[in-house]
Amino acid sequence: MTGTRRSVAALFLLPALVLLGALVVYPIGYSVARSFYDQSGDGFAGVDNYRALFTDDGIRTALGNNVIWVVFAPTVATALGLIFAVLTERVRWGTAFKLVVFMPMAISMLAAGIIFRLVYDQDPDKGVANAVWVGVHDTFAASSAFPKAHPGRDSPLVAEGGGFVTREAVRAGDPVALPLVGVAPDVMPDGAKRAVAAAAEPGKVTGTTWQDFTRGKGVGTPGAPDPSELGYPGMRIEAVRDGKVVASTEAAADGTFTLPAAADGARLRLPAGNFAEPYNGLDWLGPSLVTPAIIGSYIWMWAGFAMVLIAAGLAGMPRELLEAARVDGANEWQVFRRVTVPLLAPVLAVVAVTLMINVLKVFDLVFIIAPGSSQDDANVLALELYRKGFSEGRPGVASAIAVFLLLLVIPVMWFNVRRLRREVRR
Repeated sequence: MTGTRRSVAALFLLPALVLLGALVVYPIGYSVARSFYDQSGDGFAGVDNYRALFTDDGIRTALGNNVIWVVFAPTVATALGLIFAVLTERVRWGTAFKLVVFMPMAISMLAAGIIFRLVYDQDPDKGVANAVWVGVHDTFAASSAFPKAHPGRDSPLVAEGGGFVTREAVRAGDPVALPLVGVAPDVMPDGAKRAVAAAAEPGKVTGTTWQDFTRGKGVGTPGAPDPSELGYPGMRIEAVRDGKVVASTEAAADGTFTLPAAADGARLRLPAGNFAEPYNGLDWLGPSLVTPAIIGSYIWMWAGFAMVLIAAGLAGMPRELLEAARVDGANEWQVFRRVTVPLLAPVLAVVAVTLMINVLKVFDLVFIIAPGSSQDDANVLALELYRKGFSEGRPGVASAIAVFLLLLVIPVMWFNVRRLRREVRR
């Protein structure tokens, strides 16, 4: 139309065509050819490499995980992007919020993987996820302050059912000593006070439970509270007779306790709940949670991408349609569900399909976040391609996986291009 000769146009297109051929066409063609050869590259293997896609356990696990990725990651990221885009339209600081949500897109997958490897650390003192989870758990179910406590030598207590009971029945008016050891001084409860011997009370069972340990060789009297020894505040004591709890109480800050006359002739028990290990949260990177955990990190990165595209579509939406729906009596939820979402359907489809293409190729996050013990459970096709080609030395199978990934991506890309062309015609 402009009179430009085809030879001139071809000359300008030549550098792009050379790069396209060298970086795209040639690698695809070579991978297709290489997928039909054996491990050495000299013998023709036919379809054996493709048969391995459905018989190799590692590849089948990777394929199943890719299905989970394709179903959940784009759906959740698109849904969050839609919610963020709609809500930020109504607040003054919406631009700042969008900036914060979009900021993870500026971080590389490698850096994000390192960040979330630390976030999902099992130790609540290091991993943010478990620190929050443990904090919420301990709000409703406090952990024991004495997980390592146990009877010392010549103790009147013996182990039973995860806790400890007295060897003999106790009598009213005769104070009981329940010494324990094993709790480090720096983890003793803050309210612990110097342990004192309980005074006898007629018709009641009294006693003391405390940390029977004094630093220094030969210092202190075993079985009796010493000036530097602390009581076990909050330690639960139960009086048990014939397998039934007849009375119970908790020790005071100085370790002393008092039980009613019903405890006379019973054995005292320190139940297992006193010695429960602290709750350390979830094993986020264990076999059962590693894939959802990595998907969570992916959503953290890509929800901002979805939000920006959907916000652009929202900005071009005819506002008179929304106002007309409100005038007709529709509430905000009905306007969102019946007007906003249908009008945004083309944008939502483009975002979801783009993310589907992206998750089919996910590699970095899985490789970095999943520890060696769980990497097989978190495996995906891109990671399995790397492992087959470089770790196991099976380039034929790796090429077959690459071709299979290409075949999975092509229909999704075709759908996306077709929809974009339809939108251009409109």
